[in-house]
Amino acid sequence: MSTFVRHSKARQLLHNKFVVVLGGSVQRSMYKDLVLLLQRDQYLTLPQLKSKGEFSFEHDSLVEGGRLGPMSNGIEYREVRQYRSNHHLLRFYFLTRIYSPYVESILEDFRRGLKPDVIIISSCVWDITRYGLGCLEQYKENLHKFFGQIRTIVCHDCLILWSLAMPLGKKIKGGFLVPEVSHLGPMLCHDIIEANFYSSRLAEAYGLDVLDLHFHFRLSLQHRMPDGVHWDALAHRRISSLLLQHAADAWGYHSKDEARSYTSRDSSDQTDFG
Repeated sequence: MSTFVRHSKARQLLHNKFVVVLGGSVQRSMYKDLVLLLQRDQYLTLPQLKSKGEFSFEHDSLVEGGRLGPMSNGIEYREVRQYRSNHHLLRFYFLTRIYSPYVESILEDFRRGLKPDVIIISSCVWDITRYGLGCLEQYKENLHKFFGQIRTIVCHDCLILWSLAMPLGKKIKGGFLVPEVSHLGPMLCHDIIEANFYSSRLAEAYGLDVLDLHFHFRLSLQHRMPDGVHWDALAHRRISSLLLQHAADAWGYHSKDEARSYTSRDSSDQTDFG
């Protein structure tokens, strides 16, 4: 794996930024790694990667769901987390479907409340396994609904990054793969390639940025966990580096001097998330 972004650079780049991560358990670990990286140069531990719904993780807080409600592997599971410091705000929403009444409520929060500067979204595996026959076609329709709305709700300069599903193993043991759909397991590694291709083309058509994590990690399968779904701490630090590099490119931070000048301008904006 290539060079990782350092704590100091992550803090500079996300200074006075409100970052939202939406998705499943892999995206929860993306959120956790960003939270940790904003505080120090350290990797997630295995217990931290495996935990879900805890009351607090590295000074963040559980806002909704998780251990505040019923813990389950069902499509109704909710978990909203938030990390806040004086100049950083990160929020995570657990999703089991890209568009639903619950997602509509999240979008309404964005419409009425504080507008995110960055939204990192991924939703695929739950969508195409847990919603009955024809779920892939439903997924495609729901992508249109979500992409069609998200751009109209946030500020025009919000960076919306659609993250493609990462490579799955041929034998998987994920929380989403309950016994009644376990027969889908062997084909999922192929199904997500089709779903990724469709969602990436559609996201681009709607003007969203796309990060192809399936491509980036296709030759790094040694960092995938034994369950065939999740990834280790080194992989997640690499993901954070890719996310932050994409943001730096999108915001025009092409050199150290430019990054310092941008950070200086951001510092004059006294946004206080504390």
